[in-house]
Formats: sequence, structure tokens, C-alpha cells
Amino acid sequence: MKKYLTNCALLLAIAFAFPAVLSAQEHKTMAIGAAAPDFKLKGVDDKTYTLQSFNKAKVLAVVFMCNHCPTSQAYEERIKKMTTDYASKGVAVVAISPNDPASLRLDELGYSDVGDSFDDMKHRAKEKAFNFPYLYDGDTEIASKQYGPVATPHIFIFDKDRKLRYNGRIDDTEDPAKPIKSADAINAIEALLSNKEVPVAVTKTFGCSIKWAEKRDWIQKAAVTWAKEPVSLDAIDADGITKLVKNGSDKLRLINLWATWCVPCVQEFPELVTINHMYRDRGLEFVTISADAPSRKENALKFLQNRQASGKNYIYTGDDKYKMIEAVDPKWDGALPYTMLVDPDGKIVYAKQGIIDPEALKKIIFNVPMMGRIYKD
Repeated sequence: MKKYLTNCALLLAIAFAFPAVLSAQEHKTMAIGAAAPDFKLKGVDDKTYTLQSFNKAKVLAVVFMCNHCPTSQAYEERIKKMTTDYASKGVAVVAISPNDPASLRLDELGYSDVGDSFDDMKHRAKEKAFNFPYLYDGDTEIASKQYGPVATPHIFIFDKDRKLRYNGRIDDTEDPAKPIKSADAINAIEALLSNKEVPVAVTKTFGCSIKWAEKRDWIQKAAVTWAKEPVSLDAIDADGITKLVKNGSDKLRLINLWATWCVPCVQEFPELVTINHMYRDRGLEFVTISADAPSRKENALKFLQNRQASGKNYIYTGDDKYKMIEAVDPKWDGALPYTMLVDPDGKIVYAKQGIIDPEALKKIIFNVPMMGRIYKD
């Protein structure tokens, strides 16, 4: 919970730093009694769905959700259970991701190992075994603007005539480990199946804001801010490297050994900077150690500045590269690049000689308890 509150404080700080976000265009939520807007969207199964795809259902539940949002993640299993429990009773559940991937900042991905692109949705749906259609509306957001979700997740429930009878939260408990006091969406579905009035037709919705396309300027401003962060390059010897690897901080330390003359190092470096921007506010510390000759320090510094590597950067100044290798990891053969993840206790939880697989590394980061999702399945 402490990490969660810290993240909320961070988002508030970002909002004040980038006030344009607060003045983004408002999207009105459809009113109770309104007819369900039609849509034509592709699902993660590569099939195209419209409103008519669910015309046999007595009740239709449309859930706006996404991959990256920790609140959406917290409700995934409950949405799956709703789908299973009510399929035989004539209830159809469909999920739509309303987010424009290009409006999602890297530091908003701190609680996810994937973004909100269509390919990321396919990955997430397969990994979590979604049993409901998961549709992508990130390119045009036409359907999402007609429904008007305010956060993810946001559920809209329609009767057999496809009139809106409920919209708002799924229930009142974000944490899956805590008891639900008010199962609002289920109560609405049960009422409609019994031809009764929905007891509470509208509730407030807590979650991550929708990443509408007009928020893209937020991304540009973030890039400008990151570009202004100072980049330095300090000297380090073998003893200093030994201390780095022992860690002893309260952070998960990502250490990368590289050199300007190493083509694979140069190729993979932007991915490491991206991972740093994603997770540094969660407790990841990105450290680079250049194996360039000390005489090429200015070249190495220029490279780091151009890549916006504003973490801790070092250049090895010892006269024996083999001492550097042993100080980093006795199991390392010495070929560059070399990347390690070291937990606060100094345990090496990941080591890779050669180019990293960014997606695999993100998952490994998420397997470290201090970096995992807020809520576990």
C-alpha cells in the first residue's frame, strides 16, 4: 500500500508539472436509458466484433479496461468469473481497451510488463487466459468516446433492448484479497435477469484515467523533461564495482556493462533506458559501466547524453580489464554487453551476456517481489 500511495503522489506531481493533462477534452459518459452505441472493433482473436455480435444475449456487459492499469489488473479475475458464472444465463461480457498507446507515458507503465498496444493486448489476454472478447479501440477511440468511460475499469450494463441500465464500478473493493461489500455490477445483472429495476444505476468509478489521443502532448512534454535531466560519467575501479554489485541499497539495481565500440551494446541501450523510465519510480536503479578506455571518456559521455542515460554512469579506470570482469561477476566470460539485476541484498537475480530480450527482462523484474503488481492473483 505504501508503494501504491507513493505512486499516487507521483501521478499528482506529474499532473501539476504538466497542467495540459488536466485541461484535456472531456468525454461525456452516456446516460442511463440511452441506447448502446454500435461499434466495429477487432478483438485479440483477430475477429471483428459489432454490437450485433452479442444480439442473442439477454444482458450485455461492456467493460472498458486496459493492460497497464493496476486497478484493471486487480479486476481481471473477477471479470473472468462474471463471464463464466453468467454465460449460461444469457449474459455476454465484452471488454474494450480505450487507450491510445501513443498517449501512455513510460513512467505510467511502472505496474505492468506490457503496454496498451494491440499486440500487448494479445499477449496479456493469452497470459491471463481471458474468456471474453477483448477489443482494441486505441487507434480511433470512436466507440470509447460514445460510451464515455472515465477510468479503467468502467462497466456499462445493458438490458435485452440494449438500453443502458447501469454504469460505474464493478464492485467497491479494488483489492481482490478483501471482501466485497457492494457487488454493484452483479446486483445490476441479477436485477435485469429477474426483470427488476437495477437497485443502484450509477456509481463512481475508481481507476486509471483514459489515455485519450489528445494527451499525446503529455508524452512530448515528458520527453523534453527527461532530455533536460543531467547526465554524468564518473570514474570507478574494481573495488568500486564490487561495492556496486553488493548493492545494499533499497533498490533493485540494473547494471549494464557496455562500450561505445560494441555494436550490440549500442543496439540494446535504448531498451535499457526505456526500462529505466518505466520502473525507476518503483525502485529500479539503472547503473552503467563503460569499458571504454579512459582516454575515450568524452566519447562515452556524449553517447550517454544522446541516449538520455540520466542514471548513475561510470567508466572503468583500472589498468586490468580482467579485474573488472571478476569484480562484476566471476561467472561472466567477459564479452560485452553484460547485464545484471541485483536485489537489495546483493543477490544476482538475472545475468545476461549478449543482447537482452527486453520483454523477458521486464517479466524478470516483475518476478522480484519488491517490483511486482500491487495485487496478486
